[in-house]
Amino acid sequence: MKKIIIHLVLLFIFVSINAVFSQQKEKLATQTFAYRSADPHMDEPNDWPDNLDAVIAAPKNHKILMENDKVRVLEVTIAPGETEEVHHHQWQSVLYIQEAGDFIDYASDGKIIVDTRLIKPPLKFPMTMWKDSEGAHSVQNLSKTITIRLIRVEIKN
Repeated sequence: MKKIIIHLVLLFIFVSINAVFSQQKEKLATQTFAYRSADPHMDEPNDWPDNLDAVIAAPKNHKILMENDKVRVLEVTIAPGETEEVHHHQWQSVLYIQEAGDFIDYASDGKIIVDTRLIKPPLKFPMTMWKDSEGAHSVQNLSKTITIRLIRVEIKN
């Protein structure tokens, strides 16, 4: 039963991603932007403290939809005006960003990783992107009306 649920969730995610890509292929191709991850070269297990794992450090914003030894699927939400707690993502991921307004992603030292207000042309959602492992960071939702909503599929090593 567990295997069937896992397969259905993964199938739904990949079908959704494919549908968006097929419908908006031209638009998605024009939305490529440099989005450097915080501390992307952390390779040792001690570099990824358990207390900063996204689900532990920012549980209000990261909900596990499914997890096994190969993947972890997260539903991520950040309310208008909210800043999530500092956390990391030790595994590479596919993000399906369903909706978002402007946001700033900060490294744990407060330096700006990305400020979407500076991206031209503005990003259009939904969109799909690949993310390498991300060190400690925190996203601030600058919108007063739009909740950031995304599905993050983390590929475990």
